[in-house]
Amino acid sequence: MTDNKLASRLYPTRIDLPADARAKIVAILNQSLAATSDLKSQTKQAHWNVKGTDFYQLHELFDEIAGELEEFIDLIAERVTALGGYACGTVRMAAANSILPEYPTEIIAGMEHVTALANRFGPYAKHLREAIDKTEDLGDTDTADLYTEVSRTIDKRLWFLDAHLQAAANNSGNGVPATAQNLDRAAVRV
Repeated sequence: MTDNKLASRLYPTRIDLPADARAKIVAILNQSLAATSDLKSQTKQAHWNVKGTDFYQLHELFDEIAGELEEFIDLIAERVTALGGYACGTVRMAAANSILPEYPTEIIAGMEHVTALANRFGPYAKHLREAIDKTEDLGDTDTADLYTEVSRTIDKRLWFLDAHLQAAANNSGNGVPATAQNLDRAAVRV
């Protein structure tokens, strides 16, 4: 995480949560800010670089998801500052502190991008659920509610991504997500 002192820095506020709880909550929120910023940039990477027969639909879907993530970035950063914290929101801070793996640069096909994003949305969704519990345990039901709002949307988006992969797996007949290359091989065997 960015310098721990910076990620949990507090300014005076009249919010009635104890300073030690606020510092922990701000650190959790800054971790989420980094992951959300990273996930948005990775989603845009997929949006820009997707190719294949489903190009247009995936290009549009990825852009829509990135737009939602942009809104969540703002919600999270503003909650940090509302609690008297310092929002660690630069691109460099996000890259250094994200819980997500780097996005693969060798992929092209639509289902490869869907898989890569699903593999990032899953851990991100888990992070959000853990943050709900942690912030609630720290007495901040407002932040827990913010996380719940974000979590519902992320679960829906993960469902959309998984639905693409489930259909592709069903089409391949072997339970493995079918890329264009796998589908070509399956057609040769028929």
